Amino acid sequence: MTTQMIALVTGASKGIGREIARQLGGLGYLVLVGARDLGRGEVVAKELVAEGIEAAAVRIDVTDPDSVAAAAGRIGTEYGRLDVLVNNAAIIADGDAAVSVVPAEALRRSFEVNVIGLVATTAAMLPLLRAVGPARIVNLSSELASMERVGDPTSGLSTILTTGYNASKAAVNMITVMLANELRGEGILVNAADPGNCATDMGGWDAPRTAAEGAAVAVRLATLAANGPTGELHAESGRLPW
Repeated sequence: MTTQMIALVTGASKGIGREIARQLGGLGYLVLVGARDLGRGEVVAKELVAEGIEAAAVRIDVTDPDSVAAAAGRIGTEYGRLDVLVNNAAIIADGDAAVSVVPAEALRRSFEVNVIGLVATTAAMLPLLRAVGPARIVNLSSELASMERVGDPTSGLSTILTTGYNASKAAVNMITVMLANELRGEGILVNAADPGNCATDMGGWDAPRTAAEGAAVAVRLATLAANGPTGELHAESGRLPW
């Protein structure tokens, strides 16, 4: 088994997740490209290897308990531990809209992927993270989950009416705080990262930030020193209000 630092990034076959994997790999981590479609994950892993990064693809569908368990089992068998978990996999569900009109199915799908899948993945990987001790967990969140920012009627954020996405990411923020408290005595730091509005499938290709720019804050939180923060939400500019 390798002594190299190991990072698993979910939803890493494209967009911000791929860039997080690339940047962690550039820092010397062995990166596990978590992907629902193993073939797409393998394509990204080969791209990273061609850049001199140690990488491997891992199939993981965060909404499928068997897939999550199999991914944890494989990582445990092949590597024996996990130094960093980046919970990046997320969606904006089809039909997501204002509270008064959002379909129930859009809400269910948002929470199934963004919240339940995140919790299930984290729980499955915790034994591997605990095997390290000073591990790091980063949950991708959003400024759209900040009640203070969205609650300001003068803010442009107040006009973005994706109820399922905003509410599910607010739930991710609470999970981040609760997990940070739970693991506070174990040296495992848990934080949430807001990448900003990036040019990706999710953010739209006319968004002002690149995926690489959006990935940077997650990478910073994934590589915090032992005295770094825990239970916080950070953007590129620093800590954000809940």
